[in-house]
Amino acid sequence: MTKFFHAAALLALTATAVAQSPGPTGPAGKFVDTAIKSGITFKGVASHTSQKYLLETMGSGVAVFDYDNDGLLDIFFVNGAPLTDPTPKGTVPQKSGPEDWNRLYHQKKDGTFEDVTEKSGLKGVGYGMGVAVGDYDNDGFEDLYVTAYGGNRLYHNNGNGTFTDVTEKSGTGGPTTPGQTWSTSAAWVDLDNDGKLDLIVLRYVVWDFDDVWCGEHREGYRSYCHPDIFPAISALVYHNDGNGHFTEVAQKIGMATPGKGLGLAINDFDRDGKIDVAVANDSMLEFLFHNKGDGTFEETGLTAEIAVDADGRTYAGMGIDFQDYDNDGLPDLVITNLANQKYALYHNNGDGSFTYSTYTSGMASMTLLHSGWGVQFLDYDNDGFKDLLISQGHDLDTVELNYPQLRYKEPMLLAHNTGKGTFADVSKESGIVFKQPWVGRGLAVGDLDNDGRLDAVVSTNGGPAHILHNETVTSNHWLILNLIGHKSNRDGIGAEIKVTTTHGSQYRTVSTAGSYLSSNDKRAHFGLGSDAVASSIEIRWPSGMVQKLINIHADQILKVDEAANVTGTK
Repeated sequence: MTKFFHAAALLALTATAVAQSPGPTGPAGKFVDTAIKSGITFKGVASHTSQKYLLETMGSGVAVFDYDNDGLLDIFFVNGAPLTDPTPKGTVPQKSGPEDWNRLYHQKKDGTFEDVTEKSGLKGVGYGMGVAVGDYDNDGFEDLYVTAYGGNRLYHNNGNGTFTDVTEKSGTGGPTTPGQTWSTSAAWVDLDNDGKLDLIVLRYVVWDFDDVWCGEHREGYRSYCHPDIFPAISALVYHNDGNGHFTEVAQKIGMATPGKGLGLAINDFDRDGKIDVAVANDSMLEFLFHNKGDGTFEETGLTAEIAVDADGRTYAGMGIDFQDYDNDGLPDLVITNLANQKYALYHNNGDGSFTYSTYTSGMASMTLLHSGWGVQFLDYDNDGFKDLLISQGHDLDTVELNYPQLRYKEPMLLAHNTGKGTFADVSKESGIVFKQPWVGRGLAVGDLDNDGRLDAVVSTNGGPAHILHNETVTSNHWLILNLIGHKSNRDGIGAEIKVTTTHGSQYRTVSTAGSYLSSNDKRAHFGLGSDAVASSIEIRWPSGMVQKLINIHADQILKVDEAANVTGTK
């Protein structure tokens, strides 16, 4: 991740970015940090040491999901574990006490949260990294997969507020060979459309607690090592066998290309009815696995033109999201990276290729000096266009010693979608929360209070968690769709939803994946602007079934069963 340009090159890039920025302003949002007020006291354990182990920089993820089906989103935080200074090679870090536990917070009816970690059985083990939410056995209760350095865990939701560790039985723990156990982001997705969710698990690099000095050889200047010095490693792909067991098939289906994966997102980029997979790799080519429709995938990042930036350079890919931001029916990609690189925005051309739109969209000028991790396309003001929310902070705690124009701690970024293919930075006008510097990492999005305005939960590296409660004042209408699959997987993951109003159509593919190490609300949110009715809703389910709804009233959470009953709740 730690890659920088010469100062002169930086100035040139800054001038270019500013010159090509469209420079419009957009309506500000209003977000308030309500974590402490609502009872969230989680603090991440990063265990920073004098050895500068790369593991310390990553932070951990967060999930928003309704584990008890009471209609209110709950929050799960992944946590790290203690590291000795130094840590012997071959060590598998273990949690030592409550301060290291993963944490599950249950949302109560009054909007506050209670810590139910011990009761739920989700304290966890090891140095945790990421989380993925999905109902893998289609029993109606959301299950959890937690990645880590040293071994992953699958937790089955028992439906009574508790979870059972079924890792050994399911076969999803991952390799135990030292150096090959560092997993990062994961995603639940039905890769073969058999109605059961499969699991993709990214791994970062081949790494152990080696005594490697990086940076200047003087006190206070030791730095975290660049990932270039560590070998790439392939993802793990677990096929759901349907009996609580999974079989690892990455090599068999063509997804064993070695990478340095940190972010993972899904969508059908070429509109052939088959889900594709995008991977944010760190300081190497980005991946786009095209679903060939015969049960196998082909890595097409270079031919699709998302593997590098506009100048043919690789960058420190970290967070990722894969949705249609300009409402043309084609899913686009955003990938965050480190300062001096500019976040990569790829516009889908509709012919199997993408255009690097970082400059023309305005993203270059607002991100050149920033480092982004968790990222989501979300419509914070319900105007019908997906905006961008990004958690920020450098990976090097010493970065300011050599690059005084950069910062280790950074405020978050809120970029408003103008509806004209450009974005405007409205962060400073959108609340004090966007003026507070954090070492931002994980980011999960969902409507915590069911008021139709999307909220976010953010984790920081070695610091407290934050809730960005959306209090944006708007008269715009909204609609949230909660899909229940029957022939398709119960979560409806992979379903494409098209919502049409008098302003046109917009699209969203159902997924809990995306961002960085995190898992989002599976319910699909749409801003409807001034329209109080959606004239039509079309759902293309993973099973291939197309379901149409007509004249649906706005401002409600709509439960939609696949080819069955449709019910709405305020």
